[in-house]
Amino acid sequence: MSEEEKKSASGNYSAQNIQVLEGLEAVRKRPAMYIGDVSEKGLHHLVYEVVDNSIDEALAGYCTEINVIINEDNSITVKDNGRGIPVDFHAKEKKSALEVVLTVLHAGGKFDKGTYKVSGGLHGVGVSCVNALSIYLKAEIYRNGKIYVQEYSKGKPYSDVQIEGETNETGTIVTFKPDDTIFTVLEYRYDTLATRLRELAFLNAGLTLTLTDKRNPREDGSFRTERFFSETGLEEFVIYIDKNKDSLIQDPIHIITEKNGVPIEIAMTYNDTYNENIFSYVNNINTIEGGTHLTGFRRGLSRTLKKYAEDSKMLEKVKVEISGDDFREGLTAVLSVKVAEPQFEGQTKTKLGNSEVIGAVDQAIGEALKYYLEEHPREAKLIVEKVILAATARQAARKAREMVQRKSPLSGAGLPGKLADCSSKDPEVSEIFLVEGDSAGGTAKQGRNRIFQAILPLRGKILNVEKAMPHKVLESEEIKNIYTALGVTIGTDEDTKELNIAKLRYHKIILMTDADVDGSHIDTLILTFFFRYMRVLIEKGYVYIATPPLYLCKKGKVEEYCYNEQQRRNFIDQYGDGNENAIHTQRYKGLGEMNAEQLWHTTMEPENRLLKQVTIENAADADIIFTMLMGEEVAPRREFIEENATYANIDA
Repeated sequence: MSEEEKKSASGNYSAQNIQVLEGLEAVRKRPAMYIGDVSEKGLHHLVYEVVDNSIDEALAGYCTEINVIINEDNSITVKDNGRGIPVDFHAKEKKSALEVVLTVLHAGGKFDKGTYKVSGGLHGVGVSCVNALSIYLKAEIYRNGKIYVQEYSKGKPYSDVQIEGETNETGTIVTFKPDDTIFTVLEYRYDTLATRLRELAFLNAGLTLTLTDKRNPREDGSFRTERFFSETGLEEFVIYIDKNKDSLIQDPIHIITEKNGVPIEIAMTYNDTYNENIFSYVNNINTIEGGTHLTGFRRGLSRTLKKYAEDSKMLEKVKVEISGDDFREGLTAVLSVKVAEPQFEGQTKTKLGNSEVIGAVDQAIGEALKYYLEEHPREAKLIVEKVILAATARQAARKAREMVQRKSPLSGAGLPGKLADCSSKDPEVSEIFLVEGDSAGGTAKQGRNRIFQAILPLRGKILNVEKAMPHKVLESEEIKNIYTALGVTIGTDEDTKELNIAKLRYHKIILMTDADVDGSHIDTLILTFFFRYMRVLIEKGYVYIATPPLYLCKKGKVEEYCYNEQQRRNFIDQYGDGNENAIHTQRYKGLGEMNAEQLWHTTMEPENRLLKQVTIENAADADIIFTMLMGEEVAPRREFIEENATYANIDA
């Protein structure tokens, strides 16, 4: 081992550990290539990139606290107590290592194997990308007993690194303000950042993360602040995800091990639902498309559980064959692996491709689960009984899937009778409205543009899929109509039962319901169905919610549709001088109260309408919310409604 390697291995972190892969090019010209987009998602991604640098220090054992502050002007400060970014002279780049890290794309200690064994963050884009996209960035480094400072604008330094004092502390403080000429959204969402920091706390047990919002001080002058800390990591994560479900086993199965040089942590439990929820991570990155680590987990789980069930003679009287899916019904699991050189694949580059990880995770879950089942016979019996019940229900679900597929959605005769289809056959321009009730459906059919807009009326409230077994879901007439109208298919064999959207007939699926409590309930029922059975349509951005107006306000010849209470108040202030009685207000409680022309103009016409795209920022949190809203437990639902009712338009 060379002297440089010895220094790296011993924790010496200096300029020689900063390796440069390529220069900072085209980030400002094509920012979406580096951070996804220039709206809300990209804006928040800047924070994650800076936090990931601090997480790397935590993974290496040098950082225990990370503080994120949303400042009054929507700038962000990220502070950690790590070693501090090196500031010494970088021989190759002829400038300080700090300036290299902040101005050269793919420059950093994460590319030097001796500095960080594993590294988080998406593909090492790093803080230089944040710097390039910020109108202002300030880096303060506490290191070597001194405080080093360097300021930037749009990726260019104002001056060389300055020494501005002495200190006994170590760490890095980065403050940045996103460039308003690049980003279309500039306001940070507290809840979005809190969700990610909470997730990072679960994934990094023992690390403290705090989030402070200085934009809206309380009456006493204090700020909204949350502290995220997990003592047991993924075990607490699983408990958090399943907090609104009834568990089959008392405590989660928690595995922390290392196989073939791959650190592996798994936490899992079983509940009484019919859904499989597995959340997988690689180096703190949420691998939403799965990958080799997920394949290894599923393989090891099925093999080990099946062998235990056979050895214990519990399958002797079972008349159906057990499949891999049966072992995962009602399973909630979080899988986290650390990989030195991860290879990502898939459309969003969040699918792990390292083949060596399959065997490592397979072996880890197999050994630990075998031991658990032997040591916990009561819990083992409950899990196997759940598996047998799942296998029995699967047979019924297969028959139900065959019934759904019996009619071909590609021929006119196979489409639902109530569907008023559009003439266009191009899914990219075609849209379908799922409309509450036959009456509103009839109005929508009259008001639509027949070329690209299809209408499918839904009778009443569709089945609550959160409480129903899979075969009951597929036997529902309204749900079968949705499948056939959309043109999506489900394979009838177990290995092909994933949703096939190759022949999806519309790329805009729009929920259009009344602007009242019943309408909101129907929206939630349909969204629960899409989340549980057609999640890929949400992930691809095909699902929307229409926003019909709440009011038509008139003063003389002036009239205006108002979509929320604030717009109504603004109309009253502008045309009635604040006098509500001077304004004629019509309240729309249902779609049926509008004629076809009004419905078209306010809710369906692309130039005028307001559509809300349904997205999933965090699948784990979405799962919690759907379970809480549509599950059996009343208390959490009441608490959620009480906390959020001020943001909703709810009629008495």
